[in-house]
Amino acid sequence: MTTPRDLLIIALDTAASRPLERGDLSLALAGAELLDLLSAQAITLDDEHIVPGYRPSLDDHLLDEAAAALVRQAPYESVDDWLWRRGRDLAASYLTALEADGQLTRQREGRRPFRTTRTVLTDSPARRQAAYRWSSEEPVLTALAQAMGIHHEQAANTPENTPGPPDDDVATVLAALHDALSHLEFERQRRALHEAAFDNIWRGN
Repeated sequence: MTTPRDLLIIALDTAASRPLERGDLSLALAGAELLDLLSAQAITLDDEHIVPGYRPSLDDHLLDEAAAALVRQAPYESVDDWLWRRGRDLAASYLTALEADGQLTRQREGRRPFRTTRTVLTDSPARRQAAYRWSSEEPVLTALAQAMGIHHEQAANTPENTPGPPDDDVATVLAALHDALSHLEFERQRRALHEAAFDNIWRGN
């Protein structure tokens, strides 16, 4: 399993207790892909630009797709540009992959004609692995989840359990992700205010 898949599983497991924004998730998944590519030494960062290295053999087809999508000519793509380009509808791609692998099913709820479906995680080794990384507060997975507002219910705050600071490249990716998520939230709020103002005009308020 990869960090993006583990992150998606954790997000789905906590979706019942908090709203899950697809746009936020897509950006976080794109950031998780970069962190896995860094770990595989498939890329390095030059300041905030992604410099491709060799093409490693990657078992996960979506992560391999991410490696193939890298801009391989200078000037290289910035982390911020990657998040927005690669992150477009990325959550849907990962959801489809989980469903194809049998790690996600759809359950019908309600009665006709109002019956709806919801996605449900199956009890799989992949889910247990993601849960283990999450419960052990693995630093990278924890930081990505926290960027989306997902926190441990009972986080261990003792000094010996506090993760150390990330290395420079990881910190660069996480900082870009936080900025992108903040921008997306700003646009979301601006759109909501605009729609509210438009509704007030029609209502004569």
